[in-house]
Amino acid sequence: MKNLIKFKSLWVLILCLPITFNSQAQNISSSSLSSSEFYTREDFKNVEKYDTHVHLNIYDTTFINQAKRDNLRLLTVNVNPAYYPSVEDQEKVALQLVKAFPDRVAYTTTFTVDNWGTKEWLPETLAYLENSFKQGAIGVKIWKNIGMGLKDKNGKFVMIDDPRFDPVLKFIEKSNITLLGHIGEPRNAWLPVEEMTVSNDKGYFTRHPEYHMYQHPQNPSYEDEVNSRDNMLKKHPNLRFVGAHLGSLEWSVDELAKRLDRFPNMAVDMAARIVHLQSQSVKNRQKVRDFMIKYQDRLIYATDHGVDAKTNLATMNKGLHDTRMRDWTYFATNEDMTSSSFEGSFKGLQLPKQVIDKIYRINAQKWFPGFN
Repeated sequence: MKNLIKFKSLWVLILCLPITFNSQAQNISSSSLSSSEFYTREDFKNVEKYDTHVHLNIYDTTFINQAKRDNLRLLTVNVNPAYYPSVEDQEKVALQLVKAFPDRVAYTTTFTVDNWGTKEWLPETLAYLENSFKQGAIGVKIWKNIGMGLKDKNGKFVMIDDPRFDPVLKFIEKSNITLLGHIGEPRNAWLPVEEMTVSNDKGYFTRHPEYHMYQHPQNPSYEDEVNSRDNMLKKHPNLRFVGAHLGSLEWSVDELAKRLDRFPNMAVDMAARIVHLQSQSVKNRQKVRDFMIKYQDRLIYATDHGVDAKTNLATMNKGLHDTRMRDWTYFATNEDMTSSSFEGSFKGLQLPKQVIDKIYRINAQKWFPGFN
């Protein structure tokens, strides 16, 4: 009996050994092949990429040609701040570019609120959008002037969840067009300049004090802005929505995750907000990486780059390329990095190839049908 027990014990040990060794061998094999799961810096020009948020306000080929060299397709976004060309002029330029570079450029239209409160606003807006869709617009941009500038006849701020926008939003949804929304601002806008987390915001709100909400406590709060967007999405759950600039939730991947969980028809672009992801990576790289992987179908690469009559075309291209390369390095590699926008170092996220392909190409095609 003792010999039998010894024999059984030995047999159990022998049975376990191959499992342990095979598991170790599998890990070693996986590790040795891991490089094939990720892109490198050198892959940048070989991978087709999309930028879903640029502003091309003049007809010029310099920007387009650099995009070709960087293997990038562009979605030029029309918007209606006072310092931009008119909505009509932006559309003329966009249509010229789409016609000249159909395999490189698509565009989103927008609408004005200049005659808000009049009986003409709604029919004129619907007619303008319908004409834009017929000409090939694949999206509609709404801007932060809704919620931060527009007021009704009583002096009350008009927010995007105002029922007077409902017919327009329903028309966009019915037309199977994507709504690209810049609602609110980074949370930094409600802080003193010296307390802002990144120098990009410090510079922007110093140049644009009209949007530095810390100086305008009578205006809607940060929470008011975000809640108005959320309320709009609750009312229109079937509307395909892309929140520009990480949905103005750039400061916290946890807060952004809550909205993506709550609103399945919502995605976000990263235009001018990648620096905020990097800033969070300093403290918790794994959290940011896990977020990117979990929500890989809802995140879209974008830059907010642009060109207008004031752009120095002679020096523009290097800046464009360098920024795109830094973004690629952050997402695709695990290199040690620093940023001029904040203190501290961080490592690149080294996202798997399938995630990179989604945020740089597949999601652009999915969330902006017709952009291919």
